Amino acid sequence: MLNKQPTTTEADIIQHFRSGGDALADETAVLDAVIRDIVIHGKKVTSKAIILHLIAQLESTTDVVKLDVLRSALEIVVGKTPDDEGF
Repeated sequence: MLNKQPTTTEADIIQHFRSGGDALADETAVLDAVIRDIVIHGKKVTSKAIILHLIAQLESTTDVVKLDVLRSALEIVVGKTPDDEGF
């Protein structure tokens, strides 16, 4: 069975979004939807999975406002994700 619970890093990312209040309301909604989609598809919630989902949405969206929210969410996730060891 796959672990569907977020790891510490992912939990930190989620907490960061939720602690942003109204300033990150749109980004939090996007993150919640991404996490829900990952879980629905039976995959593990990881920073990599979140980043890949956000990139896929960026590539398929033409709405300028949504693009800004997606970019902002992606920047936050990438900024909160530790670098891989050895790279």
